Amino acid sequence: MTTTVATIKKELEGHIGSEIMLVAQTGRKRQTERKGILTQTYPSVFVVDLDPNENAFERVSYSYSDVLTKTVEIEFLSEAI
Repeated sequence: MTTTVATIKKELEGHIGSEIMLVAQTGRKRQTERKGILTQTYPSVFVVDLDPNENAFERVSYSYSDVLTKTVEIEFLSEAI
């Protein structure tokens, strides 16, 4: 199946409220791992509430095109068990 922005958005909408792990590429050979809960989806971005004990800020948002281009990788933790 071909992956498009619309299919990524639809899949994320089905996982609202799920705990996820994000791995974001932040530069040359640098990655940032964040764990949080997928809270909202909008037409062009999705929002993840982060654990305040592990992160300096409360929430982060990424675009669906970041997932499409593999700048951000998402792992659903509830399915990993």
